[in-house]
Amino acid sequence: MQHDENIPPWYKQFWPWFLISILVFAVVIGLGLLYVSLLNPDSMVRDNYYKEGRAINMHMGRDHRARELDLAAQFSVDELTGDVSLQLDGKLDQPPPRLLLEIISPTHAERDRSVELTQISGNHYTGQLEHSIRGRHYIDLSDPALPAEDGWRLTGEITLVMGQQHQLSAR
Repeated sequence: MQHDENIPPWYKQFWPWFLISILVFAVVIGLGLLYVSLLNPDSMVRDNYYKEGRAINMHMGRDHRARELDLAAQFSVDELTGDVSLQLDGKLDQPPPRLLLEIISPTHAERDRSVELTQISGNHYTGQLEHSIRGRHYIDLSDPALPAEDGWRLTGEITLVMGQQHQLSAR
């Protein structure tokens, strides 16, 4: 018995091309993801865990010091000019002449901002923010003249809205 069926060559059939297209699609998607990951490295990864652990203990001491001094701060950021206005309350013998306000993005290190605030009268401070920012941020307020364990710091997590009053208090 002889078969007279004309079977076309493999390259003229549907299924081989379907299977090859799935493999090509997977390779293209993989290369695209590799490209995106190389353009956006993870800035949150730290490689020196011992040093970071020591720094955490130092920061906790500063938080305790702020609680002992019963420190609290209220600040706002002007939407048009970027002026930061802050009022510091607490049991400080003398208000520091300068404060450091760090606005830290939880996801992108390049969005972090640091503002030096200058005392204008009593417990009122002002500074200039160069770029407007919005959204969820971590806030760290400290006296730059008292680093490490001698100092204090106020921290918080806020959703930053320009023109709105924000509160920080010792935890």
